[in-house]
Amino acid sequence: MSIGTGVVLFVIGAILVFAVNVDVQWVDLDMVGYILMGAGVIVFLVGIVLLARRRRTESVSRTYVDPATGEPTTRRSVSASNDDAI
Repeated sequence: MSIGTGVVLFVIGAILVFAVNVDVQWVDLDMVGYILMGAGVIVFLVGIVLLARRRRTESVSRTYVDPATGEPTTRRSVSASNDDAI
């Protein structure tokens, strides 16, 4: 979700900077556009970093002898880090 938000902020900022030619006395729309573009890049990069961190998994394999049959059994467990809550 943050990757999409970053792209949307960047696009809105680019529209304000390059496509809108309106003079408003109380605000500089070019500066607002540049700020939105910068915020969009930052949010996009943070989204990429969080996505990379979320995909890390830890795999553990344990081999033991089943007492009932006497055969070795391997148990594998995979745990993924879940960093959705910020």
